[in-house]
Amino acid sequence: MPTAVVIGAGPAGLMAAEQLSMAGVAVTLAEAMPSPGRKFLMAGKSGLNLTKDEADYLPHFGVLSDDMAAALLEFGPQVVIDWARGLGQEVFTGSTGRVFPVVMKASPLLRAWLHRLAGRGVVLRNGWRWTGWDDGALVFETAAGREALLPDVTVLALGGASWARLGSDGKWAALLPGAVVPFRPANMGFVVDWSPHMDPWLGQPVKGCALIAGDQRERGEFVVSRRGVEGGGIYAVSAAVRDGAPLWIDLMPDVPLSDVAARIARPRGKASLATHLRKVLRLDGVRMALLNEFGRPFPDDLAGLIKHLPLSHAGPRPMDEAISTAGGLRFDALEGWMIKANQGVFACGEMLDWEAPTGGYLITGCLASGMAAGRAAADYALARR
Repeated sequence: MPTAVVIGAGPAGLMAAEQLSMAGVAVTLAEAMPSPGRKFLMAGKSGLNLTKDEADYLPHFGVLSDDMAAALLEFGPQVVIDWARGLGQEVFTGSTGRVFPVVMKASPLLRAWLHRLAGRGVVLRNGWRWTGWDDGALVFETAAGREALLPDVTVLALGGASWARLGSDGKWAALLPGAVVPFRPANMGFVVDWSPHMDPWLGQPVKGCALIAGDQRERGEFVVSRRGVEGGGIYAVSAAVRDGAPLWIDLMPDVPLSDVAARIARPRGKASLATHLRKVLRLDGVRMALLNEFGRPFPDDLAGLIKHLPLSHAGPRPMDEAISTAGGLRFDALEGWMIKANQGVFACGEMLDWEAPTGGYLITGCLASGMAAGRAAADYALARR
């Protein structure tokens, strides 16, 4: 029986291990952390958004290699839903199209998945940290000392470079010199040095706004935190802002500019401007605070400012605080999911140079690439036996 080692027990690695085992390959799954799926479990704390049920989901991934696009088309939202149900986890689709397990957490799904893998003969080795190759053999640091394995095929599913405490530290990049695009934070917040008048609003959600970055316009809630701005709405435009696009807020996205101007022009009598704006525009406290923070001194075109308020920031939060990362192993360093410079070594998951927003796209991408790389690795191993 051909043998495989999969390094990394996140969603991509688990999926690759499953495909290999289904093809009749003996699989050892090596995980550096004391237990598998730690970042997957962390995602489950916010409900485990598995995918988004929509027909045209590829554009959300931006520029994709042909292999990654094909993998996503094969393992799209409906396949993700069927896969979860196949593990005994019923799902539901929310009003925005986002798909969640009914139990709203990751642990039951992960336990069922690990149980199924064990039943297929996959051997899980926790606490095995891969340190490179020695005369063609994979070398691991373990609690019991150095271990070396020489499988027929290897799949790397090593993750990106965020959330190092959960196992994704990106240190593997040094083992693949010349093949890696530098990591950058993705789906992250931005640093804002707030003035003292914002103190009462720190920790408050901002609702009813649209965020604008370049040609991108997104509706979504975000949070004014002590560190800056963060949350789903910010994450949706974070790639464009990280890459240089200015960030703007439309404080009244459902009201046309002309209507905003007409409301502001109503007589205000003895009321202060702030009171007048709150009354005629119905802006809540945190939106008024943002208008004062970024809009003072108010221009003559106050309506234009409300519809296009600049959000000044000092750049992204540190990469280790990001939900995910951009950069990683280049697709042009691969051929059919195999690393050209390392025959018999395949790669998948967040360690590859692709990027997606939150909303289920990240997990879908990891599962899809894990399936594709696992199948390609299985074909390679079986063809050489």
